[in-house]
Amino acid sequence: MKYLISGGGTGGHIFPAVSIANALKELDPEADILFIGALGRMEMERVPQAGYKIIGLPVRGFNRAQSWKNVSVLIDLYKSIRQVKKIIRDFRPDVGVGVGGYASGAAMWAAANMGIPILLQEQNGFAGVTNKILKDKASKICVAYEGMERFFPKDKIILTGNPVRQNLTSGIKNQKSKIKNLLIIGGSLGARTINEAILAGLPDLQKAGINVVWQTGKVYYKGIMDRINNQQSPITNIEIREFLSDMPDRYANADLVISRAGASSISELCLLGKPAILVPSPNVAEDHQTHNALALVNKDAAVLVRDADAAAQLVPTALELIQDDKRLKQLHTNILQLAQTDSARRIAEEVIKLAQR
Repeated sequence: MKYLISGGGTGGHIFPAVSIANALKELDPEADILFIGALGRMEMERVPQAGYKIIGLPVRGFNRAQSWKNVSVLIDLYKSIRQVKKIIRDFRPDVGVGVGGYASGAAMWAAANMGIPILLQEQNGFAGVTNKILKDKASKICVAYEGMERFFPKDKIILTGNPVRQNLTSGIKNQKSKIKNLLIIGGSLGARTINEAILAGLPDLQKAGINVVWQTGKVYYKGIMDRINNQQSPITNIEIREFLSDMPDRYANADLVISRAGASSISELCLLGKPAILVPSPNVAEDHQTHNALALVNKDAAVLVRDADAAAQLVPTALELIQDDKRLKQLHTNILQLAQTDSARRIAEEVIKLAQR
C-alpha cells in the first residue's frame, strides 16, 4: 500500500503526522509512505529526521492584514496544486492523510479531486481552517475532542484522540522525594507570558519549599539566565533548562504541571493523568488553545489561567493548588478519564481500511 501524508507548519501538526506514519509501518511493514510539506517550514527538517521522504510545496498562508499581498499567495497555491497532481500521478497513493496546515490543504484537495480517499486528523477542540474546507471531501475525520459535529459531518467522525510521544509512559518516579514538584513547560520554543510570570514569582517559589523544573524554551533561555544572574540571591530549588529531553521522567515526578494548551500537550497530560494549570496562547488561529483548555476545565479536569491574567495569578494559583492534595487528586481522576490510548494505531487502522476499500 502507498500512503500520502501531508501537513505541518508547527510541531503540533508534524508530530501526529510522523506518529501516524510510524503506526502505519508497524501495521504494514511494506508500506510506502511519502510526505508533502511546505517549503521553508519545520516539517522539511523534522520529517527526514524521522526517516521519511518529503517533498516541499511553495504554498503559504493567506495574509489577513494586507489582502493585496494574497495575489502571490494564490499563484503559489495554484503552483502547489499542479505540483501535487504530478506527485500523485507518479506516486499513485492508495489513500491520503491530512493533519492540517497549508500543505495539507493543497495536497488533500488535489488527492480527493483525483479520486483518492482521504482521512483528516484534527488535533484541536476548535477545527482548523484547512480541515473545515476539506470536510466534505474526506471519507473519515479522526478527532481528539467530543462535540466536533459542530464542524464536521457526524457520520464521518471517529474519536481517536491525538498521538503522543511513544515513550511517554516510561518515566521513573523518584520515590525518595517527599517534596512537591512543579513542572513548567511552554513548548520547545517557550512561552513569553509564562516565563515572565515565573520570573516575577521567583521569590515566592523559592520560599514555598517545593522543587521547580522550568523549561524556558530556546528563544528565552539566555535572556532569563542573564536576568537571574544579575540578581544577588542564589537560586536553590529551581532547575532552569532551555529544553527538557527527558520528558517521561519529568512528567513522572511532577505533582502539578503548568503548560500551554496545545493539542499534543493536553493529550499527554490526559494520558498521564497530570493535574495541570493551562495558560492558552492567544497567538494562535481562532484562539483554538482556549477551546482546547475549556474542554478540560468544563469537566473539572484542569485549571485555567488566561494569558492576560498570568502575571498576577499564575504563581499564586500554582502555589495554592500544589499544596491541596484533595484538589490534586480530583484533577488527576478527572483528566485521566479523558485520555485516549493508542491513538496513532487507531488512526492508522482507519487509514488502512480506507486503502483496502
